[in-house]
Formats: sequence, C-alpha cells, structure tokens
Amino acid sequence: MTIAAATDARDPAAFDASRYLPPLLILFAASGCAALIYEIVWYQMLQFVIGSTAISLGVLLATFMGGLCLGSFALPRALARRQYHPLRVYALIELGIGICALWVRICMPLIDRTYVAAFGHGMPAILLRAALCAVCLLPPTLLMGASLPAVARWVPTTPRGVSWLGLLYGANTAGAVFGCLLAGFYLLRVFNMTAATSVAVLLNAAVACISWSLARYTPAQPADDASHARDTAASAPDTIPAPGLWPVYLTIALSGASALGAEVVWTRLLGLVLGATIYTLSIILAVFLGGLGIGSAAGSFLSRTVRSRAALGYSQLLLTTAIAWTAFMLARSIPYWPINPPLSPGPWLTFQIDLVRVIWAILPATLLWGASFPLALAAAATPGDDPARLAGNIYAANTSGAIVGSLAFSILLIPWIGTQQSERVLIVISGAGALVVLAPLVWAARSSTRVLLLAGAMVAAGALAASVPAVPPALLAYGRRFILNYNRGRVLYVGEGLNSSIAISIAAGGETQFSVSGNSEASTSSPDMRLQRSLGHLPALIHPDPRSVLVVGFGAGVTAGSFVPYPGIRRIVICEMEPLVPPAATKYFKAQNYDVLHDSRTQIIYDDARHFVLTTPETFDIITTDPIRPWVKGSATLYSKEYFEMVKAHLNPGGVVTQWVPLYESDEQTVKSEMATFFSVFPGGTVWANAVKGKGYDVFLLGQKGPTSINVDQLQARLDSAPYSRVAQSLRDVGFTSAIDLLSTYGGQDADLRPWLRDADINRDSNLRLQYLAGLALNDARPDVIYKDIVQYRHLPPAIITGSPDRIASLMNLMQSPRPAGTVHGDGSTQPQDTSMRARQP
Repeated sequence: MTIAAATDARDPAAFDASRYLPPLLILFAASGCAALIYEIVWYQMLQFVIGSTAISLGVLLATFMGGLCLGSFALPRALARRQYHPLRVYALIELGIGICALWVRICMPLIDRTYVAAFGHGMPAILLRAALCAVCLLPPTLLMGASLPAVARWVPTTPRGVSWLGLLYGANTAGAVFGCLLAGFYLLRVFNMTAATSVAVLLNAAVACISWSLARYTPAQPADDASHARDTAASAPDTIPAPGLWPVYLTIALSGASALGAEVVWTRLLGLVLGATIYTLSIILAVFLGGLGIGSAAGSFLSRTVRSRAALGYSQLLLTTAIAWTAFMLARSIPYWPINPPLSPGPWLTFQIDLVRVIWAILPATLLWGASFPLALAAAATPGDDPARLAGNIYAANTSGAIVGSLAFSILLIPWIGTQQSERVLIVISGAGALVVLAPLVWAARSSTRVLLLAGAMVAAGALAASVPAVPPALLAYGRRFILNYNRGRVLYVGEGLNSSIAISIAAGGETQFSVSGNSEASTSSPDMRLQRSLGHLPALIHPDPRSVLVVGFGAGVTAGSFVPYPGIRRIVICEMEPLVPPAATKYFKAQNYDVLHDSRTQIIYDDARHFVLTTPETFDIITTDPIRPWVKGSATLYSKEYFEMVKAHLNPGGVVTQWVPLYESDEQTVKSEMATFFSVFPGGTVWANAVKGKGYDVFLLGQKGPTSINVDQLQARLDSAPYSRVAQSLRDVGFTSAIDLLSTYGGQDADLRPWLRDADINRDSNLRLQYLAGLALNDARPDVIYKDIVQYRHLPPAIITGSPDRIASLMNLMQSPRPAGTVHGDGSTQPQDTSMRARQP
C-alpha cells in the first residue's frame, strides 16, 4: 500500500470498513478455534483438580460463560468509545488471552499437586477446589468475552453494521467448530495438553499481530456513509412501537439458558446412543457449534430485511418445535436405526454414521439459537449508540442465561426430574422467550387476531411439551447396542443421577445386569461373577493379614462384598461417584454382594476416586479398582501412571492392588497401554485371566508393595480352616473349588511380557492417551486374539508361585483346561450354560 493510499484509508470519509470484513471474519474464526482448544484442554485439566463429575463440567461451563459475560459487559464501560483504536484493543486482548492460557496450563497442575490434598474430599472440598479453578480460568475468559465488544466499535450501529456483528459471532463459532475437532481428533490424540495449548497460543499471537497491523491502515472510527444512511432508512426495525429493550434482553437470556441446558441434556442422551467416547463428545460439540455459526450467519442477513424484534420472537416459537423434534428423534427414532456397531470395519466409518445421527437430531434447534443472537442485536440497536455497549449487553445477557441453564440442568434438573421432564422445561423456556418479546408487540398493535394467534402458539407449545416422550428404559440398559437387545430382556430399574444414568435389567439368558450410561458393568453371569469375586478374593488371600480395603467403584457391589466373609478385615471403604448406585445395586444384587452396603465395616465415599486416593491420609492393605471402560470420557484418569503412583503411596507395606482390564471392546494397543502403565509403577506385577472356555474375555492386573509371593499350600490351608469357611463357599459359588482353581487363572508377569509391551504408550495425566486409543477401538471384537498374544509368554514363575510338587503340577495342568460358563443365581448356585456376558451382548 502506498503512503497516499494509507493516508486515504485513515480518513473516515474515504474509508469503507466493509473491505476489511473478510480478514476480520478470518481473525474471529482463528480466535474461536483457539478458544475451543482451550476449553477442551481445561475440561481435561479440571478432571484432575475437581474430578470426572457433573460438577467439573458445570464449573467449566459456568466459569467459561461467566468470564465471557463479565468481559463483554465490562469492556465498553472500562474503555471510552474513541479512546483507542478498536483493532489495537482487540490485538492486546488476543495477546492477553494467550498469556493467561499459558498461566492456566502452568498453575492448574500446581493446584492439583499442591492444594487438592489439603482440601480433603467430599462436597465442601469439591466446591473449594472448584472455586480455586474458577479463579484460574476467569482472566482468560474475561478477555475472550471482551473481544467482540472491542471490535464492535469499529462498525456503525446501522442495520448493515449490526449484521456484521452477527457475522463476526458466526465466524467465531465456525472457528470454534474447527478447534473442537482439531483438539479432540488430533492434537490431544497425537500430542498432549501442552502441545494443544501451544497451538492455541500461537493462533492468539497471530491474530494479535495481524489485527495490530490492520490498525495502521484504518481509522479508529469509520464514518456512517450514505449507503449506511439509506440502509438505516429502508430498514426501520419495527413499525409498531415497542416498550423498551428489556424484552429483548430477557428473551436472549432465556435463549442462552435453553441452549446450554439442551447441550447438557442431549449430550447425555446422545452419549447413550453413540457411546460416550471423547470422539462422540467432540462430534456433538462440533455440530452444536456449527449450527450456531450457520444460524448466526443466516440471522445476520435476515436482520437487515425483517422486523428484528418480531423475528426474534418467531425464532423462539420455532425453537419449541425444534426442541420437540430433537426429543422425539432421541427417544423414538435414532435408537431404532438399524445400526449394528460391531459391524463397523473401522472408527472413521463409525464417526461418519455418528455425525449423521447427531446432525439429524440437533441441527434444527442449533440453527435457531444461532439466529437469535444477531436478531437480538438488531432488535436492540439504535443508530448512534455505542456498538460496544450494544454487543456487550446482548452478549452478557445471552451468556448469563447460558450460565444458569448449564448449572441448572447439569446439577439440579436432570437428577431431580430426569431428561424427559428437562426437555419439557426447555420447550417452556423457549415459549416464554417468545411470549416475552411478542406480547408487547401484539399489545401495541391492538389486534385481536394477533392476540388469538399468539395464544394459539402458546397452546401449541404447551402441547409439544406435553408430548415429549421418555427415552426407552432399555436404552439406559443397552446404550448403543439398544437395537440388538431392546426386546430380549426386561428392565427392572432405571435412574438418572447427577453424574450418570443407571439401569438394572434381566437379560435374555436370565442373568441380572447392572448398566451405567448404557454400558453393562456387572452381571450375575458366571464370567462376570468370577471376575468380580476374583478382584477381591485373590488379593485378600495373597495378603497375609488384610485388615483395611479400598474398593474403587461400587458397581453391583460384588467385589466389595467379596471382603465381607474375611474375619480379619475391619474396614471396607468404597468410593463411588453416583449416589444412585449403592442402594439400587443392593436391592437387586444383595445375595451376590452379601449386603455390603449395610455391613458395619463399610463406609461409602461419594467422590471421584482419584481425588479420594490423593486426598485421604489413610493407607490400606488392599486397593481394588474396577472402573468403567477406558473409552468412556473421564475414566482414563483411573488408568494413568500418576494414579497408580498415588495408589502405591496409599498401600501399607506388603499391600496388594488389583486393576481390571477389558479385552473386549478394545484392541492390542489399548491393552498394551493399560498394562505397561500399570507395570511401570508396579514392576513384577502379574496378569490374571478371566477366560470363557479357554477363550479371552477380560483380565485383571495385580501388583504389590514389595515382592509378591504366593504359596499354594498356605492358601489352601487358609481356605480349609473354619474361620475361612465362608470365603471358601464364596469361591465355590463362582466355580473355584480350591486354591489351585483360583491360581489357574494366572496369565503372565511383567518380565515375561516386556517384549510384547515394547511399543506401548504410557498413559499419563498430561496426555491421557488411553482414552483416545480406547475410543478408536470401541467396536473392536477380538478379545481372544489379544488373550492368546498375552498367554503365549506365560510360564509359571517359581519365584512367585510356590508349593508342593503335586499341587504345582496340578496347577500347570489346570491352566491349560477351559472352564465352563454359567449363571450365578440368587442362592449362590452355578448352573452351567452359555449366557450373554457383561459386554458380549449380541
């Protein structure tokens, strides 16, 4: 650009800001991309400080939205309208976001390591940790919220100028879609949180540099040229006078509340249908944001040609239908699509199918929520107003509603009234938003016809709310395998809790199944009962004198109940995240879990297990972990090296730890990662198999604080003694008639498996690589192949398992024999038969 041209560009009379709209759209898209990368990274970091609970999600959404709200509201009031060039202010804001994001990346782990243990566990401690995290996240989110008002001062408050604000909002949202997919599918899968944060910081820095450069060639306040004036005259917002702006602000706040509330509700329901992997959540968020961006762009163009206040009301009316559409699709349509997940030849085909289902279900509503923002801007705009205050006020109203919606639905409404009633509340909120903005217009028009039409629309919205169907109970039990199982069993109980939905059902084979968020986590089938009892009995028998036990995850209570018969055990601590689980499981699995919930030695801790282990000063003789599958978002924290180090630190000398590892719905790399990570903390650890007729099903790992030594003769002597008669009976109930039977499940040791584990990824808190590996292997069905890869290295280690020659010979022979399957009934008897297993649902 020549000096003369630059001079002309600085002259407002000769300047046309529309020439710079395309680069501004690109800048806002890059900024949105960075913001979503941060959001996904911060959510992963919050899992360590607060826990993988609904509260951590609520804190993230509330802090993120709260910062956006405060920043958008504060900047126009903190900076005078003509004091600074808007693009320079925007550049400094972007630079500040990057600096603050680096600060969060450094400080958040320090909070985890330094302060979390001091706070202890339980709800008061969770709230204290949440408050500390909110303080860390507030500075960058404040700056994010200030970015749109900062640039808003560069455009006039004419219909065309206001439509640009809507386009900038849409571009920011479009960039957020890309950031969501980039972080979820690539940066965090291939690299780690530091790399993802660095990419986002570089984006902020690039936006800051380009924006600062643009400010050199543009005036701080472009003139309202003649075309703007004609645009203003031709597009008066409403011919009917409207009473103030409060209806617009209240309506856009209600729109924000319903949007974030719907995101919470629909994410939970779509997680049931698709499987709650990190990839599924990324797809849901990307479609949601994509709909907002497309809708915002469409609303920006509409705001120049329609009566914006009326259009805002109509958009809320249409939302009542769109929300009802999604509710119907999630309950009556999508679960019944003839999709057999295990038939997918690879994860990318699964992602395509999932993307289509998510778009079909939620896109209509997101388009309308996206259009509401620019329509609200246009409805509240008056020529000559400060555009920063206009954008800031509308943005603040929208985000304040979003805060209320996210917290109310995630923490209060879903556990109180369930997802069906919550969707009805969403329709009511949208109907109320329409009524708030349309009623004054109808009243001012003095038209009985319009009054009747509005009344009819409210009646129709009420009818839509009343018609919202509940999700099928079988969906809570079978999840993404619903179409294959919904008519093959009977659901006994369903419950929608704060953190997860649970179901208890009778399967086609007669076994009772316990499901969490659509995944069968325990059952009375013989393989499951054998595993659940083995996780408790084996460490309790190996330890010479166990007295205290920590069980991570209540499940059906069978593992925890395995410790009830032991005469020496004085304390059983069970860490469970969902309060609905223990009473429901006790009602239906009381015979199998020996009513452990009501045992005088039992204490239930309702908290994230990782945080309990980190914060408790107590140490244990046994810690056994049977977590939810590693592909479920958040569960990988219970398979990380840092978690195993914490577990080891809370074991007494000679203490024993066991950890479940599924071979089904998994692949070789995932299992290798789980084992290698465990053995990196517990060298000399061993693998114990839970095979079905000699074929692989699942395994568990056993480690000890000190050398492991198992004497077959001593174990059998304990089982033959009178004090251990109930223990022996508990083992016989699941097919273990002797110590040799139990030890025949030995599957290998750390030293033998080192060649197989050579290329394994270690799962660490800084990357949680496991949840990305496991998510790709969700539909893999080769447990026996993995099992054979493991046991080919197996040999009976004389340094670990010792005993008389006859018993050792019997043990070696039995290790080669397949074990029959069966169903364990309420009376403890085992009837051999083929049954459906925990995850071998057809």
